[in-house]
Amino acid sequence: MKNVLIISSSLRKGSNSEILAEEFSRGASDAGNVVELITLRGKDIRFCRGCLACQNTRKCVIADDSQAVVAKMHDADVIAFATPIYYYGMSGQLKTLLDRANPLYPSDYRFRDIYMLTSAAEDEESTPERAVMGLTGWIDCFEKARLAGTVFAGGVSGPEEIKGHPALAEAYAMGYNIQ
Repeated sequence: MKNVLIISSSLRKGSNSEILAEEFSRGASDAGNVVELITLRGKDIRFCRGCLACQNTRKCVIADDSQAVVAKMHDADVIAFATPIYYYGMSGQLKTLLDRANPLYPSDYRFRDIYMLTSAAEDEESTPERAVMGLTGWIDCFEKARLAGTVFAGGVSGPEEIKGHPALAEAYAMGYNIQ
């Protein structure tokens, strides 16, 4: 049994990437894991100042909602990030959170497996590549972690357009197969 944290970064209620996150969550839960799905919607997460104080204190000097999210990331065995693809990259909310997760770098974090769940209006296979590359740049800073899998749902734009998309079954199976 693993402690699985899923972070949805879409600010739109009923978003396609969040529905992917819910399916991943359902699969991980059905497999017997402890699962928490959180959304960045409504959270106050400010930009990193680059002061690097967190490298010594293991805590960010900015008092906002990122501190609670980063603490959950620290304690998770598995993290899945769900994001819409904007201009062929991850959402700004997710990138800001990853920057603010800098206190994790010198810590004894638990996570090993990282997943990325993406959706976009474009449906070319290459659409999520830059978003995945951005996440792997972050993962590369954590030598005990690895990108364990990705799911992409292309051709979906409006809220809940993902219903019936084959990526939902893929997200469920990926969550279910967490070991």
